[in-house]
Amino acid sequence: MSVRGIRGAITVDVNEEQPILQATIDVLNGIVTENSVSPEDICSVLITVTTDLDAAFPARAIREMEGWELVPLMCAVEVPVKGSLERCIRLMVLVNTDKTQAEIHHIYMGEAAALRPDLGKS
Repeated sequence: MSVRGIRGAITVDVNEEQPILQATIDVLNGIVTENSVSPEDICSVLITVTTDLDAAFPARAIREMEGWELVPLMCAVEVPVKGSLERCIRLMVLVNTDKTQAEIHHIYMGEAAALRPDLGKS
C-alpha cells in the first residue's frame, strides 16, 4: 500500500462563511467519491486558501462531517502570487491506497478547473 496525494480546488464567489464551508465540502466530497476513499483511508488533509478568503476556516466544515472527526486537518494561506486565481480553496488529501498515481482522480471545480486542465475532473 502507498500514500498518494489527491489534489482538489474550488473557487467561491464571495468571502463569506457559508460559501467557503460549502465549497470545502463540495470539493472534498468530489475527491472522496471519485477515488472511492473513506475517512479511515485518509492520512491527513492540507487546505490552503488565497489571502482574500478570511471569513472562515475551511477545516471547520470537514471536522463537522460525520466520520471525519479524527482526520488530521491543517489550514494555511496560499502563496500570494500576483495575477493568480482569486477566492480559491485548495486541498491536498493524503490517502493510503493500492491505486497507482495514474488511477488517482484530481478534482478541480468552478474557476479552479483552469488550474490543471490536464489533471482535473470538474
